Amino acid sequence: MIVMILRRPLPALVVAAALLLTAACGSGTTSPGAGGQPVQLEVVTAFYPFQFVTERVAGPHARVASLTQPGAEPHDLELTPRQVGSLSTADLVVYEKSFQPAVDEAVAQSGAADVLDTATVVPLQPLGDAGHEHEEGAAAEPAEGEHTADDGHDHGDLDPHVWLDPTNLATIATAVADRLAALDTAHAADYRANAAALRGELESLDGEFRAGLARCERTDFITTHAAFGYLARRYGLSQIAVSGLSPDAEPSPARVAQVQREAREHGVTTIFSETLVSPAMAEAIAGDLGLRTDVLDPVEGITDASRGSDYLAVMRSNLTALRQAGGCA
Repeated sequence: MIVMILRRPLPALVVAAALLLTAACGSGTTSPGAGGQPVQLEVVTAFYPFQFVTERVAGPHARVASLTQPGAEPHDLELTPRQVGSLSTADLVVYEKSFQPAVDEAVAQSGAADVLDTATVVPLQPLGDAGHEHEEGAAAEPAEGEHTADDGHDHGDLDPHVWLDPTNLATIATAVADRLAALDTAHAADYRANAAALRGELESLDGEFRAGLARCERTDFITTHAAFGYLARRYGLSQIAVSGLSPDAEPSPARVAQVQREAREHGVTTIFSETLVSPAMAEAIAGDLGLRTDVLDPVEGITDASRGSDYLAVMRSNLTALRQAGGCA
């Protein structure tokens, strides 16, 4: 007797369940992919410092993308529809709320499943408390042309540049490791070991800064962008910023004159500009005073013009520049 087996279509509910199971299996490293190999986590970071940390912590277990392309100024980031879409499918998004308005809006609208706001890990400090008491932004009323909360870069009164203190970045690395470990328990030990190794490197960098800036003729430094408050606080320096938190803000003539007076009063030898922004303002002020210019990099992105290939190398270049400007022993 021949038994006939009829092949009938599966019920729609079963098909849907199978599709959902397939999607779930491809979303994390704990499930096998093609050839039995683990599928990597997909992590989206807002800009370079968080990309650097996440890549170091994740190792081979995640694909890490940055919303801010190399050479782009992160404060003024505009996202493509594809980038916005990547947030909704990412296993983890790492960003700092209030630093990049376009990212804040995209994260809020994306429904991203797992988001790490680094400001919840390293609380932001008031700008006026970080660095020099005459830093622009600490004054009660900004002068004409200076940074305000209405110029498209609303950080409130808080300084977002936490990564310029290496110990803050080490704290963020630990938080990233904890999130990745929760998403991918199979590699939790790897994430935590990688974070510990990175912490060791960042603590060594911190030691280099503390030793290198311990004995200096001058502790005041002038920069065109008020990005270095955390660095100044950590190492006993005083930041005098020409502009506020927005690196491309145009300072008023009164502010420029005030900076020139402070440069003379404090015996400043160098006006610092940065890699991703035109040095024209620094060169103009330095030219008027007969001072030199140099680069102090806020490490917001790595380009061919950067003095180093990663965060650690650029920060060491910053240390060299600060030591030379400060006449450090």
